[in-house]
Amino acid sequence: MSPVPLVVIGGYLGAGKTTLLNHVLTNAGTRRITVLVNDFGSINIDAALIRERTDDVINLENGCVCCSIGGRLVDALLAISSRDDPPDLLIIEASGVSDPVRIAQIGLLDRAFRLDGVVVLVDAERIEATLADPYVGDIAQRQIEGATALVLNKMDLLDETSREMVRARVEALAHSRVMLDAVHGVVPPGLIFDRQVLPEQRHDGLPLSAASPSPTPTLAALSSFSFVTDACLSRGKLKEALQSFSAKLLRAKGFVRLGSDGELHELHVVGRRVLITASPTRTTAESLIVLIGLFDRDEESRARAALGAAEI
Repeated sequence: MSPVPLVVIGGYLGAGKTTLLNHVLTNAGTRRITVLVNDFGSINIDAALIRERTDDVINLENGCVCCSIGGRLVDALLAISSRDDPPDLLIIEASGVSDPVRIAQIGLLDRAFRLDGVVVLVDAERIEATLADPYVGDIAQRQIEGATALVLNKMDLLDETSREMVRARVEALAHSRVMLDAVHGVVPPGLIFDRQVLPEQRHDGLPLSAASPSPTPTLAALSSFSFVTDACLSRGKLKEALQSFSAKLLRAKGFVRLGSDGELHELHVVGRRVLITASPTRTTAESLIVLIGLFDRDEESRARAALGAAEI
């Protein structure tokens, strides 16, 4: 059975996580999504709000998922992975005071799950005050540092000068450059949902949803492109190539033929995390990688060149 994709949504209190999640669920189409909600407090308000969009919600109360209820998270994940008909996607909405990266690490203890991203929301209006707070600033900073993608929410409440200051502040902390402006938690569907491994076209854009705000001139649109080759690839050079542009990469997946054994392997990449596993059921001769991220034309060309350098 294929692993269930796992996306963790994090961000400090009030950043808009539940609003974003409800937008995602509204635009999920036929996908079967399980949502695991970790709210702060004994009454899980977020779970009640999300249940208006989907019936498959699992509650975890009392805040920090890695401390007081770590065992219950593991139990919940085991229950999901043991289902006869597992979901197409598992989304964990992390508490505003928890570390989403540690939550993702707990999720990956079970090989029934595959990490597809750690999406962290930033309250653009309040981020400076939050980072400066002596009690919670470190929490907010760790959340930003661990994200594979960042959503700068509530940008409509700021003027252009303030928006640029927020972007610069977050960029100084973030390891990822996959950063999108948002209003009311509206994001491109591709930020959460995987594309098919084999695209209909060799080079196709991933448009913003109709309800999304227009991207600012300083941000590239979320896009996808594919890399195809008949040559075998070096495992080490391939990992090196993927990590060389990981800051712009949201996600990559596909099939690669490695020179070490001449066999086809399945590839999954999230940020700097590269997973290559055997794929005995595939019989195609070519390697194909689909990449999704914030790439302009020059950056795409450099990424293609880096991948080409991994050919043997």
